[in-house]
Amino acid sequence: MISLTFSNVYYLWLLLSLPLLIITHIFVLNYLNRRAVKFANFEAIKRVTGGKFDVKNSRAISKNSLLLLVRLIVLIFMIFSVSGPVLWYTGQASDFDFVVAIDSSSSMLADDFQPHRLDAAKKASAVFLNNIEANANVGIVSFAGTSYVEQSLDEDLKKAEEAINNIKVSQSGGTDIGGAITTSVNILLNSKNPRMVILLTDGQSTVGIPVREAIDYANKNFVTINTIGIGTEEGGTFLRGGMISTLDEKTLTEIAEKTDGKYYRAEDDESLRTAFEDISKKSEKKVPVDISMGLMMLALALLFIEWGLINTKYRTLP
Repeated sequence: MISLTFSNVYYLWLLLSLPLLIITHIFVLNYLNRRAVKFANFEAIKRVTGGKFDVKNSRAISKNSLLLLVRLIVLIFMIFSVSGPVLWYTGQASDFDFVVAIDSSSSMLADDFQPHRLDAAKKASAVFLNNIEANANVGIVSFAGTSYVEQSLDEDLKKAEEAINNIKVSQSGGTDIGGAITTSVNILLNSKNPRMVILLTDGQSTVGIPVREAIDYANKNFVTINTIGIGTEEGGTFLRGGMISTLDEKTLTEIAEKTDGKYYRAEDDESLRTAFEDISKKSEKKVPVDISMGLMMLALALLFIEWGLINTKYRTLP
């Protein structure tokens, strides 16, 4: 699948100048026709054409349709170029930017991992950072009822590891998975590399932005989401009341499948590490290609062609 987006979309309003160019072209053409008819030597033309020349049916100046077409294409290419066009396709890529979003709600204290899910998630995430390429940019998000940016997008992986280690169980109630996705996508908006979010949670979204709205937002901005569901099939207890937390695999699977990602089930420390390892090896991603410079070069080439035409085939004599 190939898609085209614009980082400076407001410049596309300049496309409204295209009709103005056409009107200007017609106006100048009519002006040149009137001037040519005014100063033409009709007696000489009649002698050349054998007396068959008729002023009423003559066209002193060519319509220059080719020139108009070239100028329109040049203007379109220039407007597209300054609008920041980015061509996206699914392909192989080695460099990418990603955000690790870790659930820090109270349900992550469930004891089906030792000592609890959150601690296991933090350890596996830190190991993952040590295994990725050094030129990757990383952001860290924690979320419960509210999402927090623990680390903005940065190539310093040590800072990202420290941010992960500093995540604590949030005091805000509920789990806002939709908000976590939206916050993670926002961090990646200015990224020029393939964009990926690793969402690690027990998968029970109870408050905040609807998950389907967040999925649409991720797809609109070409972000792949890999989800990791942490928790055993039986679930685990947390808090003093012995509350049981179980996985919402349906939601996590939907998030991954609809954003071209993959869902991983982590029932123990080993499967959790395996999930992160598989994600680090994935090479098929949504790859962006900035075509601004290419369009500008095409526009310049067409300008040289236009210059050649107006000085040869479409040259206007005084």
